[in-house]
Amino acid sequence: MLKPWLNGDAGALSQRDAAAELGVSENVLRVAIHRLRKRFREAVRDEIAQTVETAEEISAELNYLIEVLHAGS
Repeated sequence: MLKPWLNGDAGALSQRDAAAELGVSENVLRVAIHRLRKRFREAVRDEIAQTVETAEEISAELNYLIEVLHAGS
């Protein structure tokens, strides 16, 4: 249910409507989305860190990944 806010496809989806459908407050939903995004960022960063040698390369790889993903959309 939170996936659209993770991958940027939320568009016209209302957090208020999603919260009502899940039976939680809008604030609880916002916190859940924030935490999901944070965990996702950390997981991606950890995966990239396993493929490079230095911390500086992590940022470069993240930037490249973002460029590629934006170019494909």
